[in-house]
Amino acid sequence: MSKKILPLVIGAAMGVAATTAAGATTLEDVKAKGFIQCGVSQGLPGFSNPDAQGNWTGLDVDLCRAMAAAVFGDASAVKYTPLSAKERFTALQSGEVDVLSRNTTWTMSRDTQLGLNFAGVNYYDGQGFMVRKDLGVTSALELSGASVCTNTGTTTELNVADYFRANNMPYEIVAFEKADEVVAAYDAGRCDVYTTDASGLYAQRLKLTNPGDHMVLPEIISKEPLGPVVRQGDDEWFNIAKWTLNAMLNAEELGVTSENVDEMKSSDNPSIKRLLGVEGAFGEAIGLSNDWAYNIVKNVGNYEESFNANVGPDTPLGISRGVNALWNDGGFMYAPPVR
Repeated sequence: MSKKILPLVIGAAMGVAATTAAGATTLEDVKAKGFIQCGVSQGLPGFSNPDAQGNWTGLDVDLCRAMAAAVFGDASAVKYTPLSAKERFTALQSGEVDVLSRNTTWTMSRDTQLGLNFAGVNYYDGQGFMVRKDLGVTSALELSGASVCTNTGTTTELNVADYFRANNMPYEIVAFEKADEVVAAYDAGRCDVYTTDASGLYAQRLKLTNPGDHMVLPEIISKEPLGPVVRQGDDEWFNIAKWTLNAMLNAEELGVTSENVDEMKSSDNPSIKRLLGVEGAFGEAIGLSNDWAYNIVKNVGNYEESFNANVGPDTPLGISRGVNALWNDGGFMYAPPVR
């Protein structure tokens, strides 16, 4: 991976573009090496997780695969860099990765102070609570006096303090530095409750001795919009990341799937014709071929297909669409049109 890209914190402060020392854009750099370097988590089932053979899958992984399909027509043209929460932004700023797709919350400080751009939201999350079913509670408002396991020094810990204080409920915090330590403590019965992002609760539940003995309570106590991130100063690459996600959402809304995308190219619907490159030159406008979105859907699928395959009701995580449904089905997911 090229290390020629200027440090973005400095670059953003100076108002310069995020190009390599030789003047290459990220797209040019990616095309030259033949793959996208994608920063992912160190293993979060359903979002970015390797199997025993090192093959990565997940909702966040599919975003990287979709970008590769858009650029190369080949969803496998991706290499993955597992990153801790502490490492992730530096890796993107330094050019070690081309895109960060790693359950990262879009916040104002991250968007405005780190030289980074969030390309959208591919999963609306929020902090939740998990308990043992035999505890007999069905609401977080019944947790007065509970012991709560979480990670130390995080916004999660602060959110818990705010929530219990606001509801006049005493509690005891049991905090650990690493996520696996929190899971082990909860599984061993050292606390009554485990709290982190709700998606993390569903994923970590799979690691418990008896996952079916535990349930995630309905309350969500914070906003955690998660999405892909790129460096500031390279609008071309920013557009590719942004419109890759938009293409997956638009495809779902238009009923275009990996199974029917070929026959859909003959559709009379002008929105479908534009999305699939039958009419117009929308791929050219973002530096790609006109079948960029066709390649995304053909090789990876639309957003619903990715959601259902990785985190949906029929997966071990068993997450319902909820607020991650499309806007016209009661959710938050909304993509601008291709036109």
